Amino acid sequence: MAARLDALLGKPLATLRVRFLERERPVPDGLLEALEKDPRHGARALAEAIRERRSANRSEGQRLRHLLRFEVELWESGHTHVAGVDEAGMAPLAGPVVAAAVVLPRAYKLKGLDDSKKVMDPDRRTELAAAVKRDAVAWSVGQAEVEEVDKLNIYHAGLLAMRRAVEALALVPDFVLVDARRIPQCPAPQRGIIHGDALSASIAAASMIAKTTRDALMADYDARYPGYGFAVHKGYPTPQHEEALRTLGACPLHRRSFAPVRQALGLEPEQPSLFDVPPPAASG
Repeated sequence: MAARLDALLGKPLATLRVRFLERERPVPDGLLEALEKDPRHGARALAEAIRERRSANRSEGQRLRHLLRFEVELWESGHTHVAGVDEAGMAPLAGPVVAAAVVLPRAYKLKGLDDSKKVMDPDRRTELAAAVKRDAVAWSVGQAEVEEVDKLNIYHAGLLAMRRAVEALALVPDFVLVDARRIPQCPAPQRGIIHGDALSASIAAASMIAKTTRDALMADYDARYPGYGFAVHKGYPTPQHEEALRTLGACPLHRRSFAPVRQALGLEPEQPSLFDVPPPAASG
């Protein structure tokens, strides 16, 4: 053991940092203590960084266990396939509402999984969504088109997108967890959880897929309807988007029942703005 520690301590600190901090390889017994006694400032800093990473990992593990509390209760009561459902795109002035349904494996933990609104980096959201799709027992998406938003109103269009997502799953779930509401004609028992995308792993996973799916759709629409900036603001009522509406008028993607769109068309308002505009992001 002493010989191995001496060999490790003889390596460049940059090599040890990559192995034990960046790649998070198991740290041999005694190495941290040896680094802390090392006269080199960089060695002591590396030991402190490894301890901080360990503490962060423990905290993340506890958070992820807590995020599964609703699922664990259902699994233990005999519900094997628990689906989480969430939507994205209720507040924008343009584009469809997209919902996702996800059935996670039992005791599933994915580092960084959270409500998609809390994950500000678009690339990280894409990575998390890809991991969920890879690992899930089943996942699916459903959407309500702009015409359905205008016909049904935005609230019921969101419910329709959620129902379509559940119905598109490759299996019938034993139970459905939904963010903050109940799905009409749901094919399984369900429970609405207020702020469920931050409290349930399954709903958070659905949130991630719904958000990234809709963002990709809006980026495609940006090429089809240039000038509105859909790839940047995804259709939300940002000052940039409202200025484009005043300048260019409405395109087929715009929700004509929403007040700013009707205003741009010179029509009386129908649906009020029900949601706050999200803070601008650097990208995505």
